Amino acid sequence: MHPLHRHRRHCIALAGAAAALWLSPALAQGKTTARKILILGDSLSAEYGLARGTGWVTLLEQRLAKQHPHASVVNASISGETTAGGRSRLPALLKQHQPQIVVIELGGNDALRGLPLKNTEENLRLMLQVSKESGAKGLLVGMQMPPNYGASYGRDFAQIYTRVAQDTRTPLVPFFLKGVADIPNAAALFQADRIHPRAEAQPLMLDNVWPTLQGLLG
Repeated sequence: MHPLHRHRRHCIALAGAAAALWLSPALAQGKTTARKILILGDSLSAEYGLARGTGWVTLLEQRLAKQHPHASVVNASISGETTAGGRSRLPALLKQHQPQIVVIELGGNDALRGLPLKNTEENLRLMLQVSKESGAKGLLVGMQMPPNYGASYGRDFAQIYTRVAQDTRTPLVPFFLKGVADIPNAAALFQADRIHPRAEAQPLMLDNVWPTLQGLLG
């Protein structure tokens, strides 16, 4: 082979290798930073009683578009959902959407219906376990009951989330409605049923979840 041809082929090979080295980190970065967030919640995450597009999940999507454009959201929340319902639906949702993060916002309806707290705790544990087995990171969103449910019951209910989060080593948002339900003028932030927050409360709810979720996004 003529020396000039050998030199040309050598230059082409070097250029190809350099391009591969240049592109591979970018491709790897794109592969590792893409995040799909599955939100499994109840009416608090399903925009119950709100105009479409004003709930905290939609606000989350808007914030992600600005700060974490690589992330997307699948909202699988249903009004009236219990932990038992979430437990039964989760495996199919994980298979369908293959999320990297699973946000579990359930338990409030269990308490409102007087369901056994031990069942609520078991369901939350199982959902987090199934999520992690699928390769997703879990995030548990805690709830608290109003004082009229009794101090003992309210304490036992809140401790479920703390205990489950500690035992499963899952990040926890201690109280989803902090700054909404625990303030003197709380009624102004709730709809007429005094259960579901108004649109004005949705940014506060997002701010309660955001620091923990952002830590998982990296």
